[in-house]
Amino acid sequence: MKKTGLLLLLLVTVAAAQQADSADASGIAATTANVPIARFQTPTAADLYCAGFISKQRLPDANFVDGGLQTPSTTKFTNGEIIYLAGRGYQQGQQYMIVRELRDLNEYELYEGQRKMVAATGQPYAEIGRVKVLDTRSHSAVAEVEFSCDPINPGDIAVPFVEKQPIAFHGPAHFDRFAPSNGKLSGRIVLGNDFDGTLGTGAKVYLNFGSNQGAKVGDYFRAVRAYTGDLRDPVDSLSFKASTSEDTQRRLPTFEAKRFTRTKGPNIHVADLPRRAVGELVILSVTPTTSTGMIVFALEDVHPGDGVELDELQ
Repeated sequence: MKKTGLLLLLLVTVAAAQQADSADASGIAATTANVPIARFQTPTAADLYCAGFISKQRLPDANFVDGGLQTPSTTKFTNGEIIYLAGRGYQQGQQYMIVRELRDLNEYELYEGQRKMVAATGQPYAEIGRVKVLDTRSHSAVAEVEFSCDPINPGDIAVPFVEKQPIAFHGPAHFDRFAPSNGKLSGRIVLGNDFDGTLGTGAKVYLNFGSNQGAKVGDYFRAVRAYTGDLRDPVDSLSFKASTSEDTQRRLPTFEAKRFTRTKGPNIHVADLPRRAVGELVILSVTPTTSTGMIVFALEDVHPGDGVELDELQ
């Protein structure tokens, strides 16, 4: 009996040693805290057709909404309503996507250099709805709103409707929160849909790379953030200046202390902290130089300015 017990103890010890060696070899001991299971949201048709986009090339605006059945009493049109389309080339039964050229009334930058980066990336457009041409006998074509993401306004642009590729369901997968860079296609979230600064699951984002760089519809990208980004944020950086010490600590630590703010304790440099993954997104549409993505999983708020990196999920 004693020999059996010793044998079992030896086997358990060997197994534990092998497990430790495996963890040491990979550099990670996976737990639910650092490698949780991610369950991804599948984009719906509304997600696909209401996502918006950034285009390096400005869309032609010769065809546009110039009114509706109840003009001028009604200036916003939704599902089932009649609108009028100015311009040429309309055909009965043809479908058009209604888009809106956007401008940000709030000039506050969510990250340093945002306005310059957005301008270099292209012109943001919102996708407002889809209409079907019913009658072309008048100077303005008559159309019915088949689907609206937001109310359609006079002045919104009409472009030929193009079917979008649906995104297939993706099962749960492990999400490595502290994975180092894999050297694959990477870029940045330059803007959030509706100019939002705090983004979560279901939110749409615009990226500064496209098909010319190898991005494809259905690709998954990991959103990542270094703590240096928090240090540059005018709000989040305030926490670095707050006291983080415990009264019983003999040598109080500081974050990025300068000559006159440094204590006798350790001076912590945020660049030494590992970058963290904050969410996962899938590409909904691409242009040659830009992409639109949807956040399908978020561990914390995703922000414009966060980096993204191609994630070949299994």
